[in-house]
Amino acid sequence: MMQIVLVIHLLIALAIVALVLLQQGKGAEAGASFGAGASQTLFGSSGSWNFFSKATALLAAAFFVTSFSLAVMAKHKAGMGDSFIPVEEVPSGIMQGDIPVAPRDNGASEVPELPAP
Repeated sequence: MMQIVLVIHLLIALAIVALVLLQQGKGAEAGASFGAGASQTLFGSSGSWNFFSKATALLAAAFFVTSFSLAVMAKHKAGMGDSFIPVEEVPSGIMQGDIPVAPRDNGASEVPELPAP
């Protein structure tokens, strides 16, 4: 299921990129701002901006939904359980009482007292 949503997510992302590249900028040409040549466009005088902007908004909403669903699926797939906590293992030849302890040197570790002023 996650792979299907991931493929859909990728296709939506590519469609958004294509739609953004197909849109005409606000300052595309000097004649475009005064309506020159607008009647010969494919979508009519103001239809291309509305069509592309609505399609981009729809694809952006679908991209958000697929992003959110992928995040939820990834969270459920990587659930924290006891199997992720490492267990400390003691080597088989060593028992707890067999661990050597360094001898304590009482004479060298004493701190001399300083005289009171």
